[in-house]
Amino acid sequence: MSWPRPSRTTGRRLPLPRGAAQLILALNLAVAGLLGGWYGFQPESRQVEVRRLVDNLLTHGKHVTAFDVAWDLWQLYYADSATGRVAAGDKTIIYGGPPRAVGRPANVGSVRLLTNHGYVVGYSDVLETPLWAAYRMQDLAQIPVPRARPEKFEVDRRTTARVGPEVYADSGYDRGHLAPNYAIATRYGTVAQRETFLMSNVTPQRHALNAGLWRELEHKIATSYPARYGEVWVIVGPVFGEHPTKLRGRVPVAEAFFEIVIDEAEGKLRTLALLVPHDAPADADPSRYLTTIEEIQRRTGLDFLTELDDAAERQVESAKANRVW
Repeated sequence: MSWPRPSRTTGRRLPLPRGAAQLILALNLAVAGLLGGWYGFQPESRQVEVRRLVDNLLTHGKHVTAFDVAWDLWQLYYADSATGRVAAGDKTIIYGGPPRAVGRPANVGSVRLLTNHGYVVGYSDVLETPLWAAYRMQDLAQIPVPRARPEKFEVDRRTTARVGPEVYADSGYDRGHLAPNYAIATRYGTVAQRETFLMSNVTPQRHALNAGLWRELEHKIATSYPARYGEVWVIVGPVFGEHPTKLRGRVPVAEAFFEIVIDEAEGKLRTLALLVPHDAPADADPSRYLTTIEEIQRRTGLDFLTELDDAAERQVESAKANRVW
């Protein structure tokens, strides 16, 4: 159960009616009681996981509710929402290997891998834009307060496109991060935070999306998901149409954006895939945009999770989450 949204005018959360507040308290206590009874019959490994979840439930800033805990335990241990295969290989930042450009758009050229302290980007110098970014979020006892947001974006000299921040000036589009400032800063520090302001990590994004639904998803991935699952891997990027608008005749504007979140639990793998239109309302329900990795591959021409064997890859990529985590 979620708390009321902030007021559009004040930014403060609206108070709950007295009856609703009492109902939420009663329901949370009931859920806690059921979990307590269930806990005593679980093996030690699960009890450790439950204790971590409860600690995070009580930790400020992690945005975990008793309902999240109950739902997650059901999904992880009883709902069979994951496959029985996990990827091998290096999972320090990218899960299942770097995405490969294998289909449309056909004019991406070679994809340049740009490795930073907290994230990796697949960049097309031909299109002068990132095709994807990947990063990993792990749980922390306390999420630190990051340093102030860097004041400017910088040209990435590793690219031949050398796109500068001036390309976006007066364009009507934000410089939208793929690997987010807050998420990377809280896990990987100040140097990594500054690297999120490289133009190789930026794509044109309408302000309503950048400051609305997309920002909420990024924050949930940086706070709630690691608190609930220990660690998650994220792959995010733009989806281009056949003939995209280009800023200054250079940088293409996406028609949508994709987000893939990957979680391992008890030797199993599950994924959350979202395909969000660029014109999605700021307050849209993200569950409207649930999709499959298979559909994202079709729309982007990228091949994900290539380190899984073929059968496991097909199973994971065809699965659609039944709710936003």
